[in-house]
Amino acid sequence: IEKAHPDVFNLLLQLLEDGRLTDSKGRTVDFKNTLIIMTSNIGSKVIEKGGGGLGFEFSGSSVEDTQYTRIRSLVNEELKQYFRPEFLNRLDEIIVFRQLSRDEVKLIAEIMLREVFARMQEKGITLSVSESFKERLVEEGYNPSYGARPLRRAVMRLLEDSLAEEFLSGRISDGDSALVDVDDSKQVVIRKDTVAPLPELAAAGV
Repeated sequence: IEKAHPDVFNLLLQLLEDGRLTDSKGRTVDFKNTLIIMTSNIGSKVIEKGGGGLGFEFSGSSVEDTQYTRIRSLVNEELKQYFRPEFLNRLDEIIVFRQLSRDEVKLIAEIMLREVFARMQEKGITLSVSESFKERLVEEGYNPSYGARPLRRAVMRLLEDSLAEEFLSGRISDGDSALVDVDDSKQVVIRKDTVAPLPELAAAGV
């Protein structure tokens, strides 16, 4: 929202105050029962600098809560320096998001993996992954500064690109079962299964 033209803020002031907008021709648009969500990067540097204690490196919940309260206070101060008081006072709530923990990123990774498994299942391919591969995925796909944003790229590079190479080489074809794992040097390896995958490693169990 901070990148918006100043005229946009004038419109928002009217909208947030009256719940409707009126144009130069007198036409009115009612915003009753409308939820307006605005996002901002203001305070992102504060969050990044203080992000070590938001559930990733510290284990005590009290430490996490204290760190979050401090960061939220600093972010609100930065918002006051940038936005006019009459604008901030019209907002019902300002939400400062917590950084994702490693466990939360792993859950997101599992959701992304299930999406890949579903696409493979359409080809009759049963795909499963080891816990070591999931850890490798989280290791590369999580950044304290960017959250889970790099995770999608990690899934593409470590899993989808590796699968594409296996398909092109003919080592895996429709109807096969395969296990995705990592070797001792943390390189991705895909092993074609000759027996059904273990239940805990099957696609449905991820």
